[in-house]
Amino acid sequence: MNEQSLARIKPENWYRTTALSDGITLIDEPWIKPFFRCNLWHVRGSQRDLLVDFGLGAVPLRRHVALFTARDIVGVASHTHFDHIGAAHEFDCCHVHSAEAHILAEPDNTRTLADMFVNDEMFDALPPEPYAHCGYKIIAPAKIMQLEDGDMIDLGNRQFEVIHTPGHSPGGIALWEAASETLISGDLIYDGPLIEDTWHSDLSDYANSMRRLNALPVRVVHGGHFPSFSGERLHIMIDDWLRHHDL
Repeated sequence: MNEQSLARIKPENWYRTTALSDGITLIDEPWIKPFFRCNLWHVRGSQRDLLVDFGLGAVPLRRHVALFTARDIVGVASHTHFDHIGAAHEFDCCHVHSAEAHILAEPDNTRTLADMFVNDEMFDALPPEPYAHCGYKIIAPAKIMQLEDGDMIDLGNRQFEVIHTPGHSPGGIALWEAASETLISGDLIYDGPLIEDTWHSDLSDYANSMRRLNALPVRVVHGGHFPSFSGERLHIMIDDWLRHHDL
């Protein structure tokens, strides 16, 4: 299949929402193949909501996902690869770790990896016209707030701690809610093939970040890709990763 022969999906059908437990909803783009499909995590709070990551951005996100209607949203990018920041500009402000704020401010297709991955291999069907791979471009958010390790994101009744997890990328972060033992892990770890060799990946940092997450009493993990999994599975995966890499 090529770009000319792939079906086009109506914008109202582009996104899918799946309600999980603990007031967390998965938003994804089912027409993107699983390896490339980013998980967007929406967390309902009493005073404001949290959205972690923003997907490809080829179809307006806020317009077509009802969860965002009339709600104050804290938008957070787990890192600045294209599949995680595409619609970040649709929100009033995007929070990102300081180590990658410069990329979010000028999100060119090389540093965000769009040049490497945005092609027919990503898709089972395409966004509506006039989308074309050759015209794909990420718009920088109007306002960027920098995050640091240990910062807290307060939703009123829920608090998430920012954990800096460099390795996959220098400014990768995870979000940890100690009260519910919930980890939103970004792309450092998920239950699928990990990407450890991007232009700004670092295996030594990766190992240190893995050890840090391994020390948490995690109950459930919501990763940047693929289905959610248990804390027990997380610890097994990290131990196996560290043994395999001898780090």
